Amino acid sequence: MIKKQIRKNDLNFFQRTYITEIFKGLSLTFRKIFQKKFTRQYPEEKWNPPISFRGRPVLVQEKNGTERCVACMLCARVCPALAIEIQADETFEYSKERYPKKFEINMLRCIFCGFCEEVCPEEAIVMSQEFELVFSSQDEAIFGKDKLLIPKEKLQNRLEFLRQYR
Repeated sequence: MIKKQIRKNDLNFFQRTYITEIFKGLSLTFRKIFQKKFTRQYPEEKWNPPISFRGRPVLVQEKNGTERCVACMLCARVCPALAIEIQADETFEYSKERYPKKFEINMLRCIFCGFCEEVCPEEAIVMSQEFELVFSSQDEAIFGKDKLLIPKEKLQNRLEFLRQYR
């Protein structure tokens, strides 16, 4: 003889029809209707991101016009999206042996993870505050050194933030 097991947690009629859940959702909606709105009118009201925000990656440009990068290739190796491409060349400066002859980031592939910034031993690549990226073709999304180099003075806040948490 087979006995039917009765569970303590069997659903009642209202729970089986989800009426209680529907009313919970409606009550949440009605409570939110009367709360203060926080909509930002985007083009007119610009958002000022916090210093910890990870925008598009950029290269730090020194005062003499050269990049800080020594072409160690760590950022390209650690990038999970394979968005960074570097070609190294030798230099005759006494401060460093190599420099990136070609440094490109495919912004369509970049996932803004910040791994490149964390692994860089020279603090040559950092995540900027820029988040507005618009492209009309895929070729425009490949940023070379001409679009990536930003003077050190503009990135001073981010560099100080990175030094604070290292």
